[in-house]
Amino acid sequence: MTTQMQSQNKQQAISPNRVGIPPKMITNHLKRKFLDIAYANQSPTQKLDLYLPEKGDGPFPVICVFHGGAWMFGAKDDDQHEPMLRGLEKGYAVACVDYRLSGEAVFPSQIFDCKAAIRFIRKNAAQYKLDGNRIAAWGASAGAHLVSLLGTTAAVKELEDLSMGNADTNCAVQAVIDWCGPSDDFIQMDEQFKASGLGVADHSLPDSPESRVIGKHILTAPDLVAFASPKNYVNKDIPPFLIVHGEVDQVVPVEQSKNFAAALIKAAGKEKVQLEIIPGLFHHGFPSWHSLMLSDMAFNFLAKHL
Repeated sequence: MTTQMQSQNKQQAISPNRVGIPPKMITNHLKRKFLDIAYANQSPTQKLDLYLPEKGDGPFPVICVFHGGAWMFGAKDDDQHEPMLRGLEKGYAVACVDYRLSGEAVFPSQIFDCKAAIRFIRKNAAQYKLDGNRIAAWGASAGAHLVSLLGTTAAVKELEDLSMGNADTNCAVQAVIDWCGPSDDFIQMDEQFKASGLGVADHSLPDSPESRVIGKHILTAPDLVAFASPKNYVNKDIPPFLIVHGEVDQVVPVEQSKNFAAALIKAAGKEKVQLEIIPGLFHHGFPSWHSLMLSDMAFNFLAKHL
């Protein structure tokens, strides 16, 4: 990592208690787009924005993007998706997906929405010039938690609500990019920070983002925490995973990604898992996570596996 990037990281370090809300993306220059497509009808939140490459007739492989924001805030048009939109220049369609936040509904509503969006995209692929057999899921932070569940739970009936539409369509994705996700165990996050000396041990509070998303204080609901943990669903049939985490992440412990990657490798083999721990990198945010180095790493992974 360059000295410049390390300096930028220090400037944009985000407190676990004061996560900045990103600005909106500038997409006026993008002509081939379909905005506010409803993929289900249970909530006004269940919409996505679809962007197509400026050239070509497809069918285009699809990157489905799920935003971060502690499951409490964030939106499909946030600037945090700018690195993913670089995929348009590489021939990918990009779908930015909203899902119900914890103030509206608790888990598993969020993964129900994500899977409904994947089914919608696959079912309507021909209409939008998409390749429904090549869909990648990419998310950061809370969004990374959800894409990790997409990659590990395609066959888990308890984590899919087929009544939301397109019940005859598969929700499996063909590749997953997890940027700094809490994908191990919510209850272990504070203990991991205490051991490392990084971050603030506040994830186990009754009003923490993790407690809010499962609807109960996590320390009193270990079964619900286990139900929401991607690591508990690893299996030999997972798609390829790219997991990227900052070594000095002060919001989500880097041990979350290390433990998750180890479990994936044990279940499916090291050829399916690429783990990248980036020295000097803090939690997801502008400007460091917008670097070409990190997005190129992701697109090289997709070129190999999607």
